[in-house]
Amino acid sequence: MQSRQDVYQQLHNYLVDLFEVPSEAISPDARLMEDLDLDSIDAVDLIVKFQEKVGKKIPAMEFKSVRTVDDVVEKIHALVNT
Repeated sequence: MQSRQDVYQQLHNYLVDLFEVPSEAISPDARLMEDLDLDSIDAVDLIVKFQEKVGKKIPAMEFKSVRTVDDVVEKIHALVNT
């Protein structure tokens, strides 16, 4: 079981390490495409990294409505804790 804070921290680390997003640009309300300059391929890469971390299949369709960092945290937290 992971807390929302754990998921946020892991996402933060992935964004900085894998996508070279400046740490100071990452906040819960930061928009993935507009503020962090991620594209749909980056989003798929992010899903794959979380799948590896949690050992569960994460359906890509679950992320169609995701727009912000907090949206990602909410989806991942809900999926890993079900």
